[in-house]
Amino acid sequence: MPQGQPTVVPEDGLTTRQRRNRPLVVVHTGVGKGKSTAAFGLALRAWNQGWPIGVFQFVKSAKWKVGEERALRVLGASGEGGSVAWHKMGEGWSWVQRDIESSEDAAREGWEQVKRDLAAETYQLYVLDEFAYPMHWGWVDTAEVVSVLRDRPGTQHVVITGRNAPAELVDLADLVTDMSKVKHPMDAGQKGQRGIEW
Repeated sequence: MPQGQPTVVPEDGLTTRQRRNRPLVVVHTGVGKGKSTAAFGLALRAWNQGWPIGVFQFVKSAKWKVGEERALRVLGASGEGGSVAWHKMGEGWSWVQRDIESSEDAAREGWEQVKRDLAAETYQLYVLDEFAYPMHWGWVDTAEVVSVLRDRPGTQHVVITGRNAPAELVDLADLVTDMSKVKHPMDAGQKGQRGIEW
């Protein structure tokens, strides 16, 4: 196992083991590709550790057939690692605006389910995919999200993806990655392709 050395050791009274095993809030934001992909990479590691995983997709259309869902469902059902539950929040909100009101309601209902699961300590890893958007758009109250995540019980890790992560969420998070775009095939007029985007 890699033995990285922290640059600072806080005087918080915790042992190295206690500090290493504390639950994290992780945020993947920015305009670059790979935010969800990185979160699903964490889910693969969690599955390997035998952790129960809850995936909550907040924006991507529920009709999309994404490869990560199929792979994690198969792994979760294999009985070899952790369990995987996949929740799609209503119809999703792909990049083409449809019924904004029902999408907003679905996002709020999804957040209510996440709160219930956090209170019940249902999962050890929560992937809140594209959840930065409902906060950015004002559909879900960021202050409430920060409060719930800060006060969550147990050792539950939460990873949130999406552009425009609110500053309050970034401040709370233990690990934040801002993915920037250097170059993308769409810049040359190419649409997303099978095996790369889904």
